[in-house]
Amino acid sequence: MTSALVNGRIFTGNEWLDGHAVVIDGKHIHGVLPVAELPEGIEQTDLNGMTLLPGLFDTQVNGGGGVLFNDAPTVDTLRKIGEAHRLFGTTALLPTLISDDLSVVEKAIAAVAQAIDEQVPGIVGVHLEGPFLNPARKGVHNAEKFRTIDEAAFALLTSLKRGKTLVTLAPELTTPEMIHRLVNAGVTVAAGHSAADYEQTKTALAAGLSSFTHLFNAMTPLTSREPGMIGAALEHADSYCGIIVDGYHVHPAALKVALAAKARGKMVLVTDAMPTVGAVNKEFVLNGEVIRSENGRCATATGTLAGSDLDMLSAVRNSVSMLGMELGEAVRMASLYPAAMVGLEKELGLLKPGYKASMILVDENLNLINSWIDGKPLRH
Repeated sequence: MTSALVNGRIFTGNEWLDGHAVVIDGKHIHGVLPVAELPEGIEQTDLNGMTLLPGLFDTQVNGGGGVLFNDAPTVDTLRKIGEAHRLFGTTALLPTLISDDLSVVEKAIAAVAQAIDEQVPGIVGVHLEGPFLNPARKGVHNAEKFRTIDEAAFALLTSLKRGKTLVTLAPELTTPEMIHRLVNAGVTVAAGHSAADYEQTKTALAAGLSSFTHLFNAMTPLTSREPGMIGAALEHADSYCGIIVDGYHVHPAALKVALAAKARGKMVLVTDAMPTVGAVNKEFVLNGEVIRSENGRCATATGTLAGSDLDMLSAVRNSVSMLGMELGEAVRMASLYPAAMVGLEKELGLLKPGYKASMILVDENLNLINSWIDGKPLRH
């Protein structure tokens, strides 16, 4: 059934439009056209002057709504996480599994496959953050779970046939050949929780590594004579960098420098969200340790950061207020650029004909009023 969203300010991902309508036909956008050109008699939804944006895409979501993906890698968990984040503008996400046994990885991939088959709103793939990481940069990951990529692990990492797979690994602990094989099999390979130096990172990039997980955190720093992983990431024109703009993970000045250095279109907003997002209870247990969120900062009792209490609309809001970014570019960093990072830029991230009708309606303070996923509204 065809319908039109009217009387809103529209950001297509490329330009701002007034006096236009977005026409939805089933799961997809049929057109974006002047209101005067709408077919007679078409069903209309009044947006009451609010702002319509492309739906936000979070590629790093450990939990939400009081649940952690690792604790129960099931379709029910994915549904709860998706519902929690949808209230904060996320219309597509990669549920993220923190380093765990391969048996848990297998369950997580199976749950994502089933969720995609059942069309659970927002689930478009999986992010496996580990367990192929370096203990020297483990963060809150359990180093006892760490391992190298053997043939059994390779088979598992390439087993999701519908949906996208993003794998974060320490490139110095595998081979360029293995990275190349993963990429050839359709996996997006990211570097993170790594002690790789500049040259090792460059070698991995040449082999097909294409992104960096939470830039600056859990990787070798940029220094004068050893540029480290951060130097390689910022120098490389074609790779993507995920950034957590919560005011805790990275100083705003460091993010401004990175944004100035990196090619436009390659910086991606992520939340690294934990179960506290969208939940009343602001503490949870990870690897047997109690994690608390205070003033939006998730950390262990000793102060080690443990993911975030950040949502995507807040990440966009923070990018404007903390980094001085233009709103449209901040929205692209949360929609089009993450879609491009995993190869979904022809389906998500723009309001244009043929794209999925996944979008959000927000007020002047970027609070969610409504959202659509594959043409279906959250609120009628």
